[in-house]
Amino acid sequence: MTGNSTTNGRFPGRAGAIAGGGLQPSSASRVLLIGGAGYIGVPLARRLLHAGRAVRTLDRLVYKNGASLLGLASEPGYEFVFGDMGDSAALDRALDGITDVVILAGLVGDPITKDFPREAQSINERALRRCIDQMNGRGLSKVVFVSTCSNYGVIPDNEVADEGFPLNPLSLYAEAKIRAEAYLMSLRGRVDFHATALRFATAFGLAPRMRFDLTVNEFARELFLGNKLVVYDADTWRPYCHVRDFARLILRVVEAPPEAVSFEVFNAGGDANNLTKRQIVNLVLEHVPDGHVIYRDNSADRRNYRVDFLKIRETLEFEPKLDVAYGIDEIIRALRSHLFDDVDARPNFYGNYELPGLADAHSDADEGT
Repeated sequence: MTGNSTTNGRFPGRAGAIAGGGLQPSSASRVLLIGGAGYIGVPLARRLLHAGRAVRTLDRLVYKNGASLLGLASEPGYEFVFGDMGDSAALDRALDGITDVVILAGLVGDPITKDFPREAQSINERALRRCIDQMNGRGLSKVVFVSTCSNYGVIPDNEVADEGFPLNPLSLYAEAKIRAEAYLMSLRGRVDFHATALRFATAFGLAPRMRFDLTVNEFARELFLGNKLVVYDADTWRPYCHVRDFARLILRVVEAPPEAVSFEVFNAGGDANNLTKRQIVNLVLEHVPDGHVIYRDNSADRRNYRVDFLKIRETLEFEPKLDVAYGIDEIIRALRSHLFDDVDARPNFYGNYELPGLADAHSDADEGT
């Protein structure tokens, strides 16, 4: 449904909105996902809906990824609104009737921010800052900001980074995330909502807006297709987390007592999914034993960090259910079933490479992961 349709009175109608079928959630929770049409946002929306929350997504669809939402369009309690988080009028309309907000929006990842630095600054810093400022005074409960473990950059091999570990950003992307975290945390006592920053591990696993530019997913596809996979700095560490576990975690933050998460920063993931690139390759080779892998040193990407997830485990009792081996297995099965035969024909749907949906290259648009 389009135009002035409503969600059974749950959300007021608005131009450009697609509304679902009118579930009356078991609670009054109405969650806005800013940049929610992406890799993590779509599984998150489904998780929230199944938990009885009404969900609205605001997204500019910079990657022309609107098709990822088709499975949600008719869901009771769901609404999509096309628009920018940098457009105060669009954001004001999207916030109407909302109780909680999850900010996924931005140009996500080191490569896209390096290739489009001016757009990255406009979106990931200026538009985001205005978006955060616009949250105040609306009686919101939670505002959840998705940050990144890339903030840690490089740490010694014998250490793991907890939330107090010194930050060492190596990219424009991580630098912007750190500034956004700091600004959000500085608002304690000055705003009427409870803010939480989640430093995400690198995501993996199947999702409607699938991404094959992320380590686990990319390695699985390239080796399955028989392509030569060049792996740089194979013994460098990073944490990983399945997209469905991220959805579980954000729901847990929304449901948590405010005092447990208010103005807190959490590493988001689990200890068991701290892996090296070589370990990931070996897991893929269990499915594709004749895969062609070339190892090289001295990558331009020097990131190397293992992360400690004790705080989120103890505070929110969160532990990922899905490990990297599971994610590789589901991706290989999907590839064998020809579910991703169109990847080469639709590169910007399956990866954050270009910005085809950003008509004005200097606008403050938003886009989910």
